[in-house]
Amino acid sequence: MDVPTLESTRVLVRKLTDDDLHAIHAVLCAAFDEPELAHDPAALVERARWLQWTVLAYEQLAKLHQPPYGERAIVLKATGELIGAVGYVPCLNQFGRAPTWQGRIPLAANVPEFGMFWAIAPAQQGHGYATEAARLLVDYAFNELHLTRIVATTEYDNDASMSVMRKLGMRIEKNQHDEPFWFQVVGVMENPTQ
Repeated sequence: MDVPTLESTRVLVRKLTDDDLHAIHAVLCAAFDEPELAHDPAALVERARWLQWTVLAYEQLAKLHQPPYGERAIVLKATGELIGAVGYVPCLNQFGRAPTWQGRIPLAANVPEFGMFWAIAPAQQGHGYATEAARLLVDYAFNELHLTRIVATTEYDNDASMSVMRKLGMRIEKNQHDEPFWFQVVGVMENPTQ
């Protein structure tokens, strides 16, 4: 289940390496609006630990025949610049609160779904790179992993993320309840070949 480097017209989606530490740290600090952490030595040490775990997980998950969870680098083909991250993530949420699952599972039950994640450096946002990279992973998930469904979650006010979901062809569903606070919006995409 190891995901190879995936390529589109403008971007590569590849495994992160230890050499990506400073670039991915800068991208994620900016993407998550945490500029104060970009130059914090303790934050860089913590990011290095996360990166080491991420790099080791590629091989270990493949050896265990587990889903290829984890972030991957989004790199511009023209320049080689790392501009973001995209990946597969396990989503454990209260999906019974979204219309697709209502009545099929208990409202407050946490159930697992195969999810996606993306983050783009602010200077590179608005150019379609997140959609392009996420499309590569969606296609791989449906064509090679033979998933029946993939999801992505975000907050009510994250219009950029919902725009990526729509461009991917995801159905946007909103939690009609105030709780839980972390489960606000879910994008759902069914495999069209199944």
